[in-house]
Amino acid sequence: MLEALAKPKLLVLLGPTAVGKTKLSLDIAQQFQCEIISGDSMQVYRGMDIGTAKASKAEQELVPHHLIDIHDPSYPFSAAEFQERVRNLITDIHARGKLPFIVGGTGLYIESVCYNYQFTDVGMDEAFRNEQEAYAIQHGDEALHLKLRDIDPESADRLHANDRRRVIRALEVFRVSGQTFSEHLAAQKKESPYELCIIGLTMDRALLYQRIEERIDAMMEEGLIEEVKSVLDSGCPKNAISMQALGYKEIVRYLDGELSLEEAVTLLKRDTRRFAKRQLSWFRHMKDIYWVDVTDSANFSAHFQMISDIIAGKFVHKIEYNQQQ
Repeated sequence: MLEALAKPKLLVLLGPTAVGKTKLSLDIAQQFQCEIISGDSMQVYRGMDIGTAKASKAEQELVPHHLIDIHDPSYPFSAAEFQERVRNLITDIHARGKLPFIVGGTGLYIESVCYNYQFTDVGMDEAFRNEQEAYAIQHGDEALHLKLRDIDPESADRLHANDRRRVIRALEVFRVSGQTFSEHLAAQKKESPYELCIIGLTMDRALLYQRIEERIDAMMEEGLIEEVKSVLDSGCPKNAISMQALGYKEIVRYLDGELSLEEAVTLLKRDTRRFAKRQLSWFRHMKDIYWVDVTDSANFSAHFQMISDIIAGKFVHKIEYNQQQ
C-alpha cells in the first residue's frame, strides 16, 4: 500500500554547457535502465544538431532518447509545452518499468518539471508585449535587457539579452502582476510531485571556459555555418526562437554581413562563457542538488562511481531493474 502511494521517481543530471553531461548520462542510463529526456530547449529542433551538441545517432541508439528532433526550427517551443510533454513521458517511462532521466542545462525547463510550476498563474498583455518587441527592434536587445535589470536584476542575470522572448515575458509578468519574474519563480517552488535525485556537474571555471572554446572550434570544423544556412534555406525565419540560440544567432549575423567570421566566433565564445555562468547561477538557486566536481576529466570512472553511489543511495533499494549488463 505504501509503495502504491509513493511519488514517481525522477533522475536529473544538469550542469553548464560543455561540462560533460552526455557521456556520463549514457553510462548512467545503461547502468540504471533509464530512458533519457533531453532537458535542452533547443534540441527539440530538427536539423539543429551541431550547434545544440545533440547526442549522436549512435549514442541515441544506446539508450532511448526523448524530446529530440520533435519540431521544425520555425516552431515556438515553450517551457509550458516542455513541462506538459515531460509529465506525460515520466508516466509512460515508468509504465515500461524504466527510470525517467532528464539530462540538460535549460534551468527553467528542468525546474518547471521538478517543482510543478504553474505557468498559467500570470496572464498576458498582448499590447505591452508588442510594444516591447518594437522597442527591442528600434533600440536593440541590450536596451530591452537593461529595462529588465532595472526592475528584476536576478532575472536579468539569468536571461541573456539575446533571449528577447523570455526577457519580454519577464517584463510582462511584472507589468501584469506587479511581481517580478524571480519573485514569481520563488513562490512556485513547492513540494515536488516526484521523488527526485538531482545530480549537478561542476568544474574549475577556467577549464570549463577552455572546454567551451574547444567545443566551438570543433563545431565550426564540423560545419556549423552550413547547418545554419540549411535551417534558413528550409524556410525558418531569422527571428524564430530557434535562431536566437547560441551558435545560430551569431552565424546569422555573419551570413548577413554584420560580422566577420572571426568576430562571430569570438562573440559566440564570449556569449557561451557568459551563458555557462548564468546556468550555474540558476542551478545554485535550486535545492536538492548533489554536486559532483568533474574537473579531473581523466578520472571519469571515479566520477561515474560517485554518481552511481548517490543514485543507489537514493533509489536502488526501491527500483527493480535488469541486472544483466
